[in-house]
Amino acid sequence: MNEVHCNHPNIFGLQGKVALVTGVSRGLGQGMAIGLAEAGADVIGIGLNDMSYTGKVISQYGSRFHEITADLTMPSKAADAAKQAIDVYGRVDILVNNSGIIHRASAVEYSDDDWNRVLNVNLHSAFQLCRAIGEHMIARGSGKIINIASMLSFQGGLNVAAYTASKHAIAGLTKSLANEWGQFGICVNAIAPGYMATDNTLPLRNNSVRADAILSRIPKHRWGTPDDLKGPVIFLSSDLSDYVNGHVLCVDGGWMSS
Repeated sequence: MNEVHCNHPNIFGLQGKVALVTGVSRGLGQGMAIGLAEAGADVIGIGLNDMSYTGKVISQYGSRFHEITADLTMPSKAADAAKQAIDVYGRVDILVNNSGIIHRASAVEYSDDDWNRVLNVNLHSAFQLCRAIGEHMIARGSGKIINIASMLSFQGGLNVAAYTASKHAIAGLTKSLANEWGQFGICVNAIAPGYMATDNTLPLRNNSVRADAILSRIPKHRWGTPDDLKGPVIFLSSDLSDYVNGHVLCVDGGWMSS
């Protein structure tokens, strides 16, 4: 048998790359930001909450971390933050649009303020970041954009009309930008997490009836964790995914297949 030589000691390595990630103070955003740092990327975090712990962990992997405070309920702040991020290290190679909020109420009781607040964070600010960072990536001729979708990019959910609308839109936006920007060396994909143990799902996990029903449908029979997104986000950020474009990757323990 011929001996196989590997010319890439770390084929998923992101050394020399700069990743911009929103919502890194906790949960999925924190897990992905740390995963990108583990793979060698420097990280810029955008958000409103304390990011110091995330920065501390990232520094332990020898990567740089810079935080930008921005209220993403105001989409114009996202556009401003994107411009600041490019100035930090002179480039952004990877954008992860993770920030998201959820409001639970029946449709007839859903206020305009609650609807607009969810759409502003989950969709409008994400588009502002895609547009600003995308323009930068087009000029450079390369880049990876990863939007965070949801199981509710495919399903309707219950009492979460705005969240569901925003996540359907994120899947569509991902495909639209992939079509438009692929010619410029940019890959635009999305990750659709399944039921994860985060603040957003706390009401579900505290409801024994709903929690048991959810777990009974997941073939892995457990809630996901932030660590479960490290591998997918590293892959979609790496050179190995250069021909993956416009894809929505479910990381759901098998929920969508059950």
